[in-house]
Amino acid sequence: MIYVVSKRRKLDSIKTQYPNAIICDVTSTSPNSLVKLSPFYPHMNIPIPFSPGYTGASVEGIWQGLKVFVGEDIDIDSFTNTSMKNIKRTCKTHGKVLGHRKGIHGIEILDYNSAKLNIYIPSYKWVIENVVKDLINKMRKVHKTKDLVLLDYNTCQNVLDDSKPLSHAYLIKAYILGLYPYNTDNQQLSFFDNETF
Repeated sequence: MIYVVSKRRKLDSIKTQYPNAIICDVTSTSPNSLVKLSPFYPHMNIPIPFSPGYTGASVEGIWQGLKVFVGEDIDIDSFTNTSMKNIKRTCKTHGKVLGHRKGIHGIEILDYNSAKLNIYIPSYKWVIENVVKDLINKMRKVHKTKDLVLLDYNTCQNVLDDSKPLSHAYLIKAYILGLYPYNTDNQQLSFFDNETF
C-alpha cells in the first residue's frame, strides 16, 4: 500500500501506525534527494502550459505565476524563482483570486479545478517523466515488497475537490500505481474518486 500522510504529524506516531513502511518525505524540507519531488524544487526548463517557448524553474512557480487576482495579473518573476521560498501568492497579500491565466499571453481565466487539470497536473507529470523518473522507479521497486508512506503538507487525494490544495504526494502515488491522469478527460479522472485504491 501507499499512504499519503501529513508531514505535520509526529514521526513517532507515523512509525507506530505504519511500522513496516518506508517513510518518504517528498516535501520542500526533505533532508534527502526526495526533495526533488517537491513542486517547489527548481528543476528549470519546465514547459509552461499554453505558453510555447516559455519555461519555469518549478511547478509551484508556474502555478503561482499564472495566478490572477482582482488587482494583479500574472507574475513573471514567479517563473524564475529558484530559491524554493517566497513563491506562494495568496489572497491575504494580493486580494481575491480570479483564477489562473491559460498561458502567459492567454485571454481565458481558468477556474481552480480547470487550472489543476490543465496547469498543475501536466506540469508535475512533465517533471516526473523528464527529470525525476529514476526516483519514481526506485519507489515503485521498493513498493513491490514494502508499504510506502509519502509525507506531504497537503493530503487531499481528490483531484476534483476545490476546497483544499491537491497533494502532490498523491500524484506520486497515482503515478507509481499506474493511475496518473495521462489526459484530462473525465473518463481518465474517474479513478480519482476512489481514495483508497
